[in-house]
Amino acid sequence: MSWHDPRPFLRGVAWLDEGRAVRANPSDLGRLPWDTAQRAALPIGVRLEFTAEGAHAVQIRYRASVPRAADALRAVAHCFALWHGDSLVSETIAEPAEETVVTVALPAGVRGRFIVHPPEAQSPMILGLRGIGGSIAPAPPQPRWLVHGDSITEGWWSTRPAHSWPATAGRTLGLDTVNLGYAGAARGELATAEQLSALPADAITLAFGTNCWTGVPCSAPLLYETVRAFLKLVRQGHPQIPLLVLSPVLRPQAEQTPNRLGATLAELRTAIERAVLDSAEATGDGQLALLPGRGLIGPSRLADGVHPNDEGHAAMAAAVADVLRTKLS
Repeated sequence: MSWHDPRPFLRGVAWLDEGRAVRANPSDLGRLPWDTAQRAALPIGVRLEFTAEGAHAVQIRYRASVPRAADALRAVAHCFALWHGDSLVSETIAEPAEETVVTVALPAGVRGRFIVHPPEAQSPMILGLRGIGGSIAPAPPQPRWLVHGDSITEGWWSTRPAHSWPATAGRTLGLDTVNLGYAGAARGELATAEQLSALPADAITLAFGTNCWTGVPCSAPLLYETVRAFLKLVRQGHPQIPLLVLSPVLRPQAEQTPNRLGATLAELRTAIERAVLDSAEATGDGQLALLPGRGLIGPSRLADGVHPNDEGHAAMAAAVADVLRTKLS
């Protein structure tokens, strides 16, 4: 049995760099902060989607970084998760290797779209796949949804890649989710806005701001102007598609605590929301929408005071899906 070229099966891909899925333009990394470029090398949200005819399993040939004995990532399960529709079917635990094959069993008699979420921590590069006992084919294409944000968008503290709020909302809406969340970054970098503007998309969601409170502190007036500039650049490439902005979710420590420029997260959130509303009014942009993040999740749905747990991710996904559903209909 010959191996299929993986590229027609790969989804959630923004760019390919010598066959490896990356999440920032490899020819434009010099304009990005180092932390954005570093996180963009990880294939967050990249997955395989296929249909099967008579196959009882799919084999995936891949190459992954092998963690050293002292590497904390060595304890992270190297798990290939098989989904059908919105349901988890199985999880297959494998090992990172310079090159190896994992076999994922398929349920008998089940048709439709299968999704395999590979492990993300060791940056696996998919080299090929093939059906066992039957054939597989790339799943039909879906509308393409670009999601830009920080570690919350990247999916931190969700127990599996498929549980992050972008992955969950994408399955709910039948979208090809492209996760452009950069942990520790996503501070409104205008080079990122230009990269988003150049990517094919049917919808875009922006969900940044919490890293503007700390790390690289921002004032409320500066963030207001940054968001307006960011939106203007994105709209140059996508003037009419749904563009949803999600303001920062609850971060108890930061809500009323001034950063080094005197801005609380509550004030930064207000600046983001005002920038979106003012931009929509100034341009008559009926496809630009705002989802206020403050009330989406409470403290019990935060895993560490910053990042949502699985319940928090699910709540965010439901809220985002409700807004996008009306814009995409």
